[in-house]
Parts: sequence; structure tokens; C-alpha cells
Amino acid sequence: MNKYSIAAVIVLYNPTDNNIKEIANIKNAVDQIYVIDNSNDDIVRIKGNKKIKYIKENSNIGVAAALNKGARNAIKDNYKWLLTLDQDSEINSDIIEKMKLFLKEHDDGKIGIVSPYHDLKYGNISSKGDYEKVLEVMTSGNIINLDAFQKIGGFKDWLFIDDVDIEYCLNLNLNGYDIIRINYIKMKHNLGNMTIRKFFNKEVICSNHNAIRRYYMTRNSLYINDLYKEKYPDYCKFLLNCQKGQLKRVLVFEKNKIRKIRMMIKGYKDYKRGIKGKIK
Repeated sequence: MNKYSIAAVIVLYNPTDNNIKEIANIKNAVDQIYVIDNSNDDIVRIKGNKKIKYIKENSNIGVAAALNKGARNAIKDNYKWLLTLDQDSEINSDIIEKMKLFLKEHDDGKIGIVSPYHDLKYGNISSKGDYEKVLEVMTSGNIINLDAFQKIGGFKDWLFIDDVDIEYCLNLNLNGYDIIRINYIKMKHNLGNMTIRKFFNKEVICSNHNAIRRYYMTRNSLYINDLYKEKYPDYCKFLLNCQKGQLKRVLVFEKNKIRKIRMMIKGYKDYKRGIKGKIK
């Protein structure tokens, strides 16, 4: 195993057949794949492959805990770098090989994450140059530094699902690691069920996340604000303003708005009570 041998962790939750097929797209670009299955049933379709280590959970342990489990398995197997994936990303061996090459050419010991440019259906962010240091990126499709992972204590299990990536990136920055987004390597990513709505001739992007996700988004953004508002006040203000904007979009445009608003209120109340982890 060389310094830049890469393992991958894929977190699954009741995946479709197409989600399972995506695993085959990366087999030739990584040395080991840890599949963490949070699903209700065993996914027997991916068992029996020597390169794939299938880890079945007895319940849904959440994204953060699943990523941690994959990372600790990789560390135990002496890997230094880990590709983190979820089932909503479209990635292939070519993207991974390009990221590995970038890493070999630019690794200075301070890279915490190498990320592709996440190509969303709507609302793509602006970019500068071939690559740039950024404050945060989405987790899926990244290659993370496992030494840095150990130094900062990994992903925070108690966030469970949403904003896990944001907290991890802010923690890396706080500990002196760089997050590099490679803008010429583009990876398609499905974020929620994004749609465009018209409001007084203005286009409004709606993510249409379900009510449970709205709970975690509301609650966890408040916890992240508590953790990082002194070091990153502008970003934390932006994060909270995003939640206010999402509240308006739910009220005006999205379906099941009453349930979603109730869950957002519950997220706020649970934050005030100090409740963390999986929703009760």
C-alpha cells in the first residue's frame, strides 16, 4: 500500500437498484470499499465481493456515525485517505483518478479535504480558477485526510444527518487544515428534490426536503452557530439566514407545509432543551 492508496465509505439507506449500481462505478479507482448499511433490510445484492466490506447496522445510526465507522475501519486497515460518498451522488472512476492525481501533486500535509465541484440541478455556486481554498463543502465525493480526521475527533455523531459536513469542515479550518475544491472536476449531486418556482418574475429554488430533514436542519444549524459564531461570525449568520429563507419557501411554495413547519418548531425547541442525536 502506498501513501496515496484510497479507501471509500458509502452510506446507504434503503437504496434503489441504481444506487447499488453506482458502487460498481468506483471499484477500479479505490482499493477498499466500506458499505455502511442503515437500511431496514440487508442489501444482499452487494455481498460476496472481496473489495467490498459490507457492514449492516441494526438501525439507522445516521450519516455522521456511519462515516465515522467507515473512517475507523479504513484507519485500522492503514489507509491515510478516504473517499466519502452517499447514495445521491453520481461519481465514476475518472473523477476519482483525477482527484487522486491532484492530491499527489499538491499534498503539503495541510490538506484536510479534496473536493470536486458539486454540480447541482439548480443554484450552483460561483468558482474562481482551477481550484481554490473554501470554508466548507458537501461531504459526498470528497477525499478526506484520515490523520486530520483523528486529530479533530471525526464527524459529530449527535448531529445525526444534516449539517454534518458543515461542522466537520469548520472544525478542520479551526485546526489549521485546508479544504480544496477542484473546480474543473465536476460531480453531479442531487440535493433534495430541487424545483424552481416563480415569485413576481423572480426564480426561487426550493429543496423540498421532507419534514424530518427540516427538523435536523433547523436544530443543527443552531448548534453550529453556538459552536463557531465567535470564529466564523459571518458564515454562521449566513447559515441562520438560510434557515429563515427556507422557512419562507416552505410557507409559500412547498407541499406538506404544516407538518414541515411543526418539525422546524420542534427542532428549535429541542435545541433550546439541549436535545441532540436521533429525533425521538
